[in-house]
Amino acid sequence: MDSFTGNTNTNTTGTNNPLTGNTQTGGQQKDYGDKAFDALAKKSGHNVNPSMGEKITDGARGIFEKATGKKVDPKYSN
Repeated sequence: MDSFTGNTNTNTTGTNNPLTGNTQTGGQQKDYGDKAFDALAKKSGHNVNPSMGEKITDGARGIFEKATGKKVDPKYSN
């Protein structure tokens, strides 16, 4: 138990820590591409687990980088 706040959450790594608002999946923070894919999948009624969504967005990033020869900023897709 945290002696300052009375909180029993002692996870200080940042993963799934409600105090920091950080909800990471598989040890990686979601980038804008992952968040957009999740929103579109949810909106269209598809139930895609986070690891599959990560694979799909990584594949799309790879195709884009191969076609254009430009690297995508990690802020948008890591």
